[in-house]
Amino acid sequence: MLQKTINLFLLLLVFSCAHQNAKWINSKESTDGEINYDINIPVTSFKLENGLRVLMVANKDLPIFSYYTFYDVGGRYEQKGTTGATHFLEHLMFKGAKKYGPGKFDTIIEGNGGSTNAYTTFDSTVYYENLPIDSLETIIDLEADRMSNLTIDPKTFESERQVVLEERKLRYENRPGGKLYLNTMKSVFKGTPYGGSVIGDYKDVKSLKIEEVRSFFKRFYAPNNAVVVIVGDVDISRTKDLVKKYYGQLESSKDLEEFKRPFDREENFTFRSKLKNTLKIHAQSPSPMFMMAFRGHKVGAPNSYVLDILAAILGDGRSSFLNQTFVTGRSPTLSYVRTSNYTLKHNGIFYITGQLLKKTNLTKLQRRLGRELGSYCNKAITERSLQKAKNKFLISYYRELDTNSGVAHFIGQRENLFNDYNHYKNEISIYQGININQVKESCRNLFRGNNSLFASVWDKHPRKK
Repeated sequence: MLQKTINLFLLLLVFSCAHQNAKWINSKESTDGEINYDINIPVTSFKLENGLRVLMVANKDLPIFSYYTFYDVGGRYEQKGTTGATHFLEHLMFKGAKKYGPGKFDTIIEGNGGSTNAYTTFDSTVYYENLPIDSLETIIDLEADRMSNLTIDPKTFESERQVVLEERKLRYENRPGGKLYLNTMKSVFKGTPYGGSVIGDYKDVKSLKIEEVRSFFKRFYAPNNAVVVIVGDVDISRTKDLVKKYYGQLESSKDLEEFKRPFDREENFTFRSKLKNTLKIHAQSPSPMFMMAFRGHKVGAPNSYVLDILAAILGDGRSSFLNQTFVTGRSPTLSYVRTSNYTLKHNGIFYITGQLLKKTNLTKLQRRLGRELGSYCNKAITERSLQKAKNKFLISYYRELDTNSGVAHFIGQRENLFNDYNHYKNEISIYQGININQVKESCRNLFRGNNSLFASVWDKHPRKK
């Protein structure tokens, strides 16, 4: 009866959060009375001779569209001395190209009532726009222009360098939480391409040469290193012709796969640091903030899905186990606590983070977590908490399909990471199939021996050079 009640609740949430594209969600009842859900997004895909992969989804509900471009480039392809080049280029990509010069990009987007943005990770760089459908051809032309003919002039380059340096200060140097996060990542992934900042090392950004960034752009910003996703009120046949017209003549990056292969060797990303230690960082935080990090798994690894569920059970939301134990319990010690299973293309970490209340003891908290974490594998993980965590994941999937932008990101991200936009079908079946014994076993393996890094920031920690 409980299972049917949960599934009915989930069904109501599905159709309330994904009403626009509920047509892509099918429900069916199994012989034992359970309701299962399938997502079937009608993607039209094709590939140009120069290697550009294109995904399109027609959604005629409104005369708008979303346009995403995924580049398979991020911090993992940078080397010492040029860290931050990818993020630097994220800024420069909005500064003008051969056909659409300085200022034209924003003017065109805003003039058509649209919005645009981008983000960079260690594994990819993503650019996106949301606009009325009558501007589709202009956007295709504009994106093709900056993919092949980006203008990087010295004046703009130096101006953006200062913007990037200031962004780094605001995000890391001048922000206790950012300083905690960065130092944790540097310690956990020490000696690997993930052991730094996506923005780049401060010294590297300050000394990056314009020729280095131009060379980086020429190698990685090419059709054979990109996925274009268009979702909205599109005519599939006409849009395909437009893509061929504007992208078809662009040159691919020669020998790109051969160049990337040594960077993507699995041994490059193997954990090298010993995590059984403590890291104390001085920062302007009147009460201590902490991050307890454990070795995780790369995105798509079988156990990474189980750790996703474990993270949801332990520290996702007010009703999670750690929140009830440390924040809302009878003797609260933390103002907040969260858990996350952070997966990257070649590795990952699982971490617990939070902030202590005033007049609580950081050392005692560290000892308590080290002593009690193993017992949480039995206390926190129940059939009810497992089903609740699964429901949360499914709801987040369905909620992302509520907009054209969400659908574009959803399928584009999977095509970019797994070379298969249908990968979500495997993910859903994997999450639905996870059982309580798997979660408990993964939990015990994760916390066994307390092999973790415990990092904290506090204004009472000693300053270090």
